[in-house]
Parts: sequence; structure tokens; C-alpha cells
Amino acid sequence: MTGEPPPQESIVRLADVNLKLASLAGEVNILRGIDLSVARGEAVGVVGPSGSGKSTMMMVTAGLERPSAGQVTVAGRVLSEMDEDALALFRRSNVGIVFQAFHLIPTMTALENVAIPLELARRTDAFPRAAELLRAVGLGQRLHHYPGQLSGGEQQRVALARAFAPEPALLLADEPTGNLDGATGRAVIELLFDLHDRSGTTLILITHDPAVAGRCDRVVRIEDGRIVSDQPTGARAERAGVK
Repeated sequence: MTGEPPPQESIVRLADVNLKLASLAGEVNILRGIDLSVARGEAVGVVGPSGSGKSTMMMVTAGLERPSAGQVTVAGRVLSEMDEDALALFRRSNVGIVFQAFHLIPTMTALENVAIPLELARRTDAFPRAAELLRAVGLGQRLHHYPGQLSGGEQQRVALARAFAPEPALLLADEPTGNLDGATGRAVIELLFDLHDRSGTTLILITHDPAVAGRCDRVVRIEDGRIVSDQPTGARAERAGVK
């Protein structure tokens, strides 16, 4: 025995993933041989200049975009082996997504928005669970408010609660504070990491803020469709209070 900890189980594996899209100017290479493995429960920050392929990598990981080549495996499932209906069912149970835009349904209350994925999964506790999560994100007094009656920060809190509601194995967050002011954005980030730590959900977070990325366990940098660096941060030890 070596005394070394056992290797962590990977929940995300991208193997030589390429994505090419047609344009009027010819074929455009968006992703160029992406190799990435993310362990279960890990938080990975993804940084890089605009147009580098960060959001596209997230879309491929979610099965919302199919790669031109390579293999994407999430929670033990090879995404290319599933059709669109199977992918939708897979995401419903395994993947939560938070976008820069809140994407709430304007004609539904905060409670109804959070309950949607639970109702689709036919959970009998959809509304009690939704109310519990809204209270957890500080919106216990806003259950029956519509998105138009909420501030930007409150709407993003609803979006976070909705993403965490089905207890997904993987949460993908693409610039979740991009539409928020500085103070509100910091509060949302605190909430995001608190939910991540409490739930054990794997987190892949796209951000332009190096300080936010540095709170993740690793920081992956993408440039021109390629991963150019992948560095641990030590943040997990700090969050656990280890010096």
C-alpha cells in the first residue's frame, strides 16, 4: 500500500473533442482537440478571452451541441449514443444549467419556475421542494412573485434554485453574474459556492473574473478552442479550513 488516496471518479470526460461549424467564409474551428476530465464533486473554473470556445465547450458537455469529432461522457453515459429525446431526459435528471440570462418563464411565479423540472420528473414533492430551495437562497418571501416583480439578483437566485432542484450530478454555470452589478454578483457567487459545497454537486463555472475562478478547485484556461493550462488552486482545502 502506498498510502495515497484512491483516484476520484470522473463525472465528465471530454476526449479529443472537436467542433467545426460552416460559415459564409468557410469552415470555422470552434473546439480543437479538447481533453478534459472532471472528478465527481469537483469545482472547475473555466477562463479565457471572448470567443475562445468556453461556452461552446459547456454546450457540448450538456449535450446541447454535438461535436464534430471526439467523445463526451457525462455521468457514465456517452452523449453521442443518445438521440435528442434521450438527451433531454438525461439532462433533466443529471445536469443543471445556469446561464447569464436568467431564462425564467415570465408568466410563472418563482415557486412555479423552480418546480418545473421537478414536475417534469413527476416528483410528488415538487412544490414543497421548490419552496425549500427558494427559502435556502433567501427568497422565502418571494415565492409567489413573478420574474418581472423581482430584481436581477433575485431572478438569478431563482435560476440557481431551479438548477439545483433536481439534485443534479453536474451543474454548468455560464457567466452567472454577467447581468448583475458587482455587489449583487458577489452575493450570487457566494450562494453558488455554498450550494455546491452543501450538495456535493460537480460544478463547471465559466467566468471572466480570475478571483471567482480561483475559488474553484482547478482553473482551466481556453484559448482559440484549445486548453492551454489546467492548474489546481488549493481552494478546496481553504474552504475546508485546512491551512
